[in-house]
Amino acid sequence: MAHISAGLEYGLHCLLFLADPRRDVPPASARDLADLQGVSVEYVAKLFTKLQKAGLVVATEGVHGGFRLARKADSISVLDVVTAIDGEKPLFDCREIRGRCALFGRKPPAWATRGVCSIHAIMLEAEARMREVLASHTLADLAARVDAKAPPDFGEAVAKWLSGGAPGRMRVDHRRARRGRTAES
Repeated sequence: MAHISAGLEYGLHCLLFLADPRRDVPPASARDLADLQGVSVEYVAKLFTKLQKAGLVVATEGVHGGFRLARKADSISVLDVVTAIDGEKPLFDCREIRGRCALFGRKPPAWATRGVCSIHAIMLEAEARMREVLASHTLADLAARVDAKAPPDFGEAVAKWLSGGAPGRMRVDHRRARRGRTAES
């Protein structure tokens, strides 16, 4: 089992659609974000419920409602998103098996269980470094990386999709196609 869930990847990709560094992005519904990622609406809704509880996104209701970032993308770290979606689970769960060696019988010697387990100590250090790295990167950093790779009109196409502009029609066609219907039906 992976320490970090697939939900984190989907959540981050969805958040990147809300964190365009060049334009004000309209609110996006869970359905829109699900369609953009090719995943179920229910899955995205569960992720965004967690993100909302963590104060990373806010939701507005109504025809033009949806999710927006609750604060600027440069103040939301990747660690914030990891914690919101996956919780604060440890990287390693030490089972203290060092005292169970068959040579010890039922009572391990003091030296065998003294202090922190050597393996656990390394895992604690690895976890601390992982959290440092995740805390050092923000949604704005990730958005800038995507922006540097994407064609110049990609962000505009996403904004039009979310606002129901010309690509919004493609969005409707995409939904119909997912349900097995054509645009003419």
